[in-house]
Amino acid sequence: MTTKERPLALVTGASSGIGYELARQFAQHGFDVVVTAEDAELDTAAESLKEYGGQVIPVRADLTHYDEVERLWTATVAAGRPVDAVAVNAGVGVGGAFRETSLEAELKLVELNVTSSVHLAKRAVAAMTACGKGKILFTSSVAALTPGPFEAAYAASKAFLHSFAEALRGELKDSGVTVTSLLPGPTDTEFFERAGMEDTRVGSGKKDDPAEVARQGFDALMKGDDKVVAGSLMNKVQSVAGRLTPDTAKAAMHRRMAEPGKGDTSEKDE
Repeated sequence: MTTKERPLALVTGASSGIGYELARQFAQHGFDVVVTAEDAELDTAAESLKEYGGQVIPVRADLTHYDEVERLWTATVAAGRPVDAVAVNAGVGVGGAFRETSLEAELKLVELNVTSSVHLAKRAVAAMTACGKGKILFTSSVAALTPGPFEAAYAASKAFLHSFAEALRGELKDSGVTVTSLLPGPTDTEFFERAGMEDTRVGSGKKDDPAEVARQGFDALMKGDDKVVAGSLMNKVQSVAGRLTPDTAKAAMHRRMAEPGKGDTSEKDE
């Protein structure tokens, strides 16, 4: 049974993948959680999180709409206590040549990955600074560190989130509020299927465990770290090497990994 002594966390994109695993980390560590996603899987995810003994408040919402973000924040505040942590995780990808992808899909990506993140952060930062404490996690990506041919808007959106997180952290350094950027590599979620990237090298290749990525993100958030490159050692190596590699070279490497029709689907069965 929940009590008002339990801390409260809000997790977006929590029906599956990294978002669900982040919510599970919070629940396992004694938090009550508000979880949100737009799909029907949210109810199943919320039910499974109740096994950890805390309160789970599911809010089904499409965060590409301003009013839906406001409704989510209102539902969170209605829990009647300060929000101790917010994991801004909801996001979507669009794969393929930009000249051929749907404009509607690309704009929805910007609305979800960027606009809703700024909107929710605006509400969270105001509430947390008023209390003098809080933790905010943004799920960015190692894609933030390189130009991303064949997922140009996605990579740019993740670069925005990483820069935004680091900037907010700098602003809030004396406020009691910490901001952490989570940068996972390719992770075994529904992302590549939804982005139409299953026939790419990155989409058909080896991927990290979302539970491990979430654990690393949660640990970094709790420690107040500025960022964490999560997942395999290779992700960390690539992030370090990327600092010394020209953008043109990084773009060429990303193109090879994300170009449609270049994947080896046999890798999935190994």
